[in-house]
Amino acid sequence: MTTTRPAAPATPEERVPAKRNHGKQGRTFGFHLVAGGLSVLWLLPIVLVITTSVRSFSDIASNGLGALPHSFDLSSFGEAWGVGGGGHAMLNSFIVTIPTVLLSLLLASAAAFALSRYQIPFRRTIILIMLSGNLLPPQILLVPVSKLSELLGIYDTLTALIIVQVGFGLGFYTFVLQGFMRSIPDEIQQAALIDGAGPIAIFWRIILPMTRPALAALGALAFTWTFNDLLWSITVLRTETVMPVTPALLGLQGQYVSNWNVIAAGSVIAAVPTVAVFLRFQKHFISGLAIGAIK
Repeated sequence: MTTTRPAAPATPEERVPAKRNHGKQGRTFGFHLVAGGLSVLWLLPIVLVITTSVRSFSDIASNGLGALPHSFDLSSFGEAWGVGGGGHAMLNSFIVTIPTVLLSLLLASAAAFALSRYQIPFRRTIILIMLSGNLLPPQILLVPVSKLSELLGIYDTLTALIIVQVGFGLGFYTFVLQGFMRSIPDEIQQAALIDGAGPIAIFWRIILPMTRPALAALGALAFTWTFNDLLWSITVLRTETVMPVTPALLGLQGQYVSNWNVIAAGSVIAAVPTVAVFLRFQKHFISGLAIGAIK
């Protein structure tokens, strides 16, 4: 016959880890609760815009903008793209964004190469001056930029918007790229010099390809910032036919009655290119920012 011994009571040393586990579980639950609540608050406007874009005007007018959808209508996308001028505005956005991104990264790469690979006097001061332009609030520069574009004769043209976007992004792009290029070993450049390569060949064939992760990250950022810009567009542009897609959404809003389903559809259309670019360069975007932050 066998007997079962009663379990020994937990010692004080065994009770302490149990309390720690309960505390850790409580903190984890609280973190997930707060993070989940913030995620819902962040997603709520996006869900509202998407649901509004597929509702009919009569449904919104009778039940309200925040009510649950009672209809499913995709005609608002066609109206926003055609009658609302979304297609032409989207073309203007690409005409501005693509040259801005390419020109900004090319100029910033050249400046970063010179500042990071050569002993230039007052190098740090030059970098700080270039970066300080991004620290100023853009509101104080709206009137000077508008007047300057008028004096140059480029006001109300897409060329003016490209120049403004390149000018205001160049400091930040140069700051990030010169930090990345400084991490490239000098031995690589010295080996290229011994082989007879000049500064342009070293920049174009060696340094620039090695900066590809940072360029991809900055390219995604520059595309998003330029494509979604509203402030500089309404500062240097006035005619409706040259407006990019973001300020063109303002034209869809009526003075007395607004077709909210058309405005929401236009917003969804305007968000598609930036979302596609982010998803395409998501890997380079995250890795490039992490490398740039560490180095």
